[in-house]
Amino acid sequence: MTTGTASAPVTARGGSPAALGAALLGFFLISLDALIVTVALPDIGRGLGVGMSGLQWVVDGYTLMFAALMLSAGALSDRIGAKRAFGGGLVLFATASMACGLAPGLAGLVAARLVQGAAAAVMMPASLALVRQSFPDQAERARAIAVWTVGGAVAVAAGPVVGGALTASVGWRWIFYVNLPAAVVARVLLTRAPASRGMPARLDWLGQVTAVLAMGGLTYGVIEGGAQGFGRLGVVVSFGVAAAAAAGFLVAQSRGSRPMLPLPLFRTHVVTVSLVVGFMLNAAYYGGVFDFSLYLQQVRGQTALHAGLMFIPMTALVAVVNLASARVAARFGPRVPMTVGQLVGGAGLLSLLTVGAHTPVWAVAALMVPVGLGGALAVPALTAMLLDAVPADRAGTAGAALNTARQVGGAIAVAVFGALLAGAESFLVGMRWSVLLAAVGLLAGAGATLTLPRAARAEAPAAI
Repeated sequence: MTTGTASAPVTARGGSPAALGAALLGFFLISLDALIVTVALPDIGRGLGVGMSGLQWVVDGYTLMFAALMLSAGALSDRIGAKRAFGGGLVLFATASMACGLAPGLAGLVAARLVQGAAAAVMMPASLALVRQSFPDQAERARAIAVWTVGGAVAVAAGPVVGGALTASVGWRWIFYVNLPAAVVARVLLTRAPASRGMPARLDWLGQVTAVLAMGGLTYGVIEGGAQGFGRLGVVVSFGVAAAAAAGFLVAQSRGSRPMLPLPLFRTHVVTVSLVVGFMLNAAYYGGVFDFSLYLQQVRGQTALHAGLMFIPMTALVAVVNLASARVAARFGPRVPMTVGQLVGGAGLLSLLTVGAHTPVWAVAALMVPVGLGGALAVPALTAMLLDAVPADRAGTAGAALNTARQVGGAIAVAVFGALLAGAESFLVGMRWSVLLAAVGLLAGAGATLTLPRAARAEAPAAI
């Protein structure tokens, strides 16, 4: 692949269907592997002989590297071109998926998940930049982004069910092998997508190292603190490393000539609020799926398949609501679907506080519906608003910043919620504290969204 002359024309209207198809499938794979693992956790635990902290690492090994490398991946996408970055990430993702399925033990599985997360980090901002660059017309781009989100929405809907079905029928290893056919199709489509030009973008190695240390130290401290106690020396040291690395990261970004997260980005209020809202949405959703997957299997005795089926009501309408969100945002501005979505999700989480050991399973499934619909309403408007707030040549960096915030939210939620489950006097008590925290986060995000201007778009920052 080259970064020179495009292999197919990109018109002012219509864009490139091949680029959109490849990006959609990439988003599908990334989202699928964040969720398909969750319902298989009890079987993975039994098969590999690991407890709660080990299972948390199976989930967070993926999201940690995804979040930690996202910002550099955005710069890489800008530097070598979105098409080349996406293609390389796709091949690495498929290879790591095969390694996950073949892993002989927990260490091998977590290592492969780390590589898989690194590949996802490259693919995500590149896929969004590919759409941004392939659809120069703003109205067409908004529709293309809405279609792109369908890839994630379908994965969200299919993940728990497919994961449960594969785990119950042929074993948990097949939840990773299932990625391979979709990766092949995406690779074929990518060959027909127009080439994308790169731009000068130096990689910020100091910022990247400190970001990995900060996120890794924080995640390790929360997970192992919940399992062993927060007073243990190793846990205290990990939190110290995280704090020192976070300070080093901020210094590197403020003084570096080419920072991977340009701090002037945050001078625009819409960007700051977008990142906060993205963090809260993923923390609530992925943390909730983690909790209730374990609840359905460990407390209610459901099989992996039945647990996956219980998520269908929550996820079935997500794709439809994703598309409706774009129409609502076009008419009323993005603030409306973002605010309403978070309020609906928060209300749904508060209703889940009533769930107990004997609540009918069908009622639990029904109570989870608003959580999924709220996120589906908010995310497309959030994404489109952020991209309209930055220059086109910084789409990769902006997309990386948003998805970093979202993945950090998911990783921290799994770590914190798992610690609450492990440390509480009972599973249900820990689950309720987790749900309450998620609900408060969404309601706070809705309040922050109300501070945004009513206009559908925000002015781009002067310098990024």
